[in-house]
Amino acid sequence: MDEKTIRRIEGYLRGTFANARITLVPRPKQKDSAEVYIGEEFIGVVFQDEDEDGSFMFEMAILAEDLP
Repeated sequence: MDEKTIRRIEGYLRGTFANARITLVPRPKQKDSAEVYIGEEFIGVVFQDEDEDGSFMFEMAILAEDLP
């Protein structure tokens, strides 16, 4: 993912979740994805959708230990 695409997705996620602390960081060994953070906490990964041109998927795991 290039820097322009990362910033577009970052802006979309910030607006959608009303959280300006969301940042995307390119993955050094994967060109089709970026890591998603809130502050310094890793929360998931955004992937380029292989089937759709210009579409992306956001994947976030919720661990049992994090649930109340």
